[in-house]
Amino acid sequence: MYETIDHLLTGPSPGASESELVDWIAGLEGVKCTAEAVQAEAAVRLDEAVRARQADAGVPARRLGEGVASQIALARRVSPEKGAKLLGLAKILTAEMPHTFALMKAGLFSQWQATILARETACLSVEDRRVIDHELCAPGTGGEPARAVSMGLRQLENAAKKLAITLDQASVVARAANAVKDRRVSLRPAPDTMTWLGALLPVKDGIAVFAALDQAAKAAHAAGDERTRGQVMADTLVDRITGRETGGKPRIEVKIVMTADTLTGDADQPAMVEGYGPVPAAWAREALNDAEVFVRRLFTDPAGRLVAMESRSRKAPDGLAKFVATRDGGICCTNGCDAPIRNIDHVERHTDGGATSADNLQGLCERCNQAKEALGWRARPGPDGSIITITPTGHTYISPPPGTWKPDPPRLSRAEFVLRNVLLDHTLAA
Repeated sequence: MYETIDHLLTGPSPGASESELVDWIAGLEGVKCTAEAVQAEAAVRLDEAVRARQADAGVPARRLGEGVASQIALARRVSPEKGAKLLGLAKILTAEMPHTFALMKAGLFSQWQATILARETACLSVEDRRVIDHELCAPGTGGEPARAVSMGLRQLENAAKKLAITLDQASVVARAANAVKDRRVSLRPAPDTMTWLGALLPVKDGIAVFAALDQAAKAAHAAGDERTRGQVMADTLVDRITGRETGGKPRIEVKIVMTADTLTGDADQPAMVEGYGPVPAAWAREALNDAEVFVRRLFTDPAGRLVAMESRSRKAPDGLAKFVATRDGGICCTNGCDAPIRNIDHVERHTDGGATSADNLQGLCERCNQAKEALGWRARPGPDGSIITITPTGHTYISPPPGTWKPDPPRLSRAEFVLRNVLLDHTLAA
């Protein structure tokens, strides 16, 4: 088995035929599926081991298992929220969906396919979930392949939904009614100083919002507006939400951090928009012209880092908390976690002598803040502003320091690059 995997991972030979290349791709896909199944098995065993250790140490029952999802997230280089979902899926697969798990171990079913089945059967009893697991993922009585293997993702989702409704319609209806509580709005970066603004809404509300924007686009088109349908819908959404359509400038705080020279136009170092990331200096200056501007001075050291602030209290004062959140870019400091900052927390615990200072404070999301309080977790600030986290198993993870505003050394221009290569070629030829 190991020889086969090692052989596949070396990659196909340069002279491989088209058929061989397809076989190689299929073989690697099977390895990925099997690896995901083994990862799930290891995650469940880790959870069991941690719970046993914590129980022996006298941790209350309600807190058993704390920190496991975060350890999985760090090991798999994903966010803690994703780590928790992976652990939950692993428990379901190993305990309640044996046929689905067997397909994964055989390399025939991916983690995402298994996630779809687990998601669509979440409201059912264990018995009904096992019925669907057998119906879709068990081999036929004559040895035929499982039905789910040949299904596309949408087909698989629909098949699971139909079976769930057939087995327990009341639970599916109750779940749909309860899902309204999950309505929310989200924002994530897009290329070229754009963002994706999304909303999870009940069907009737989502359709109503889209229909209203579509109606505005049709009216604008009928009036001779040269903007595209999509542009009108996007502009209308912004106008109506922010009140911009009334003609006034929005009084909404958007944190843009830049050097003084960049603000005045004497330099063009990238600026930082909290909640988005780096933006061109010219774009930042133009954005400041579109709103009522309040300038808050944040001084930096020669390396471009915001200077430190300190407090004697255990809880960071509002000014220091805002300072740390801005310094950390509004994003949780934990490796792989892109969640927004919700807590300003000590790196080295205050009870262990950690100071309430910028050097010993970090911005964390709720989940990461709770995970680091679990038994056996330790952390300390590094001399360069990094954060060194040590998990109960002794694994060490280093979160890099927040980005600085000092630009990198200037790179060669295209002409200089060409000239250098010409001189290098001449030297080698000589």
